[in-house]
Amino acid sequence: MTIEARLSDVRAKIAAAEKAARRPGGAATLVAVSKTFGAEEIRPVIAAGQRVFGENRVQESQGKWPALKAEHDDIELHLIGPLQSNKAADAVALFDVIETVDREKIARALAAEMKAQGRSLPVYVQVNTGLEPQKAGIAPEDAVSFAGFCKRELCLDVIGFMCIPPAEENPGPHFALLAKLAKEAGLEKLSMGMSGDFETAIAFGATSVRVGSAIFGAR
Repeated sequence: MTIEARLSDVRAKIAAAEKAARRPGGAATLVAVSKTFGAEEIRPVIAAGQRVFGENRVQESQGKWPALKAEHDDIELHLIGPLQSNKAADAVALFDVIETVDREKIARALAAEMKAQGRSLPVYVQVNTGLEPQKAGIAPEDAVSFAGFCKRELCLDVIGFMCIPPAEENPGPHFALLAKLAKEAGLEKLSMGMSGDFETAIAFGATSVRVGSAIFGAR
């Protein structure tokens, strides 16, 4: 199957999942995760009409996205991997949305860089719904208060919550928890669901799904 056919298949499954959940068409935005793939593999996906992409690493993204964004000025690039504070300036300069704000140090670094660069990027707070020690994200019990701190104290444009459920667990309860926390925090956006579980995420209210291997193939 070609990359264009895989993209079309994912789009059809998203539409079917929206319909099954009695949600309007287009309720869930597809974020095509292009990490580890080069510009030559990304261009066919752009040519097929995809405009929202996700990357895990700032340095890798710097090697391919400035040129691609110069070719297509309507690209929206999301940082979906952990961010180190020493990369905050580069991240603010290149990305359009930051999905992985998970601690005060990063939040402060991003706020300072946005002010310095004159950019106001939407951000998500990443929540570690499974309390996995090896995984980034703030604890669920701290998520609502942290989002409030980021908005009130740092004037960050926090628009939603993001999570990556434990690989070996049923993702449904994790998606339900994230939706509950977002409601408590007064946030509208839910970034949840990947190649193996995006249809479930849509049933639980995902407003964006991060799909990589189902489009680009195995890494």
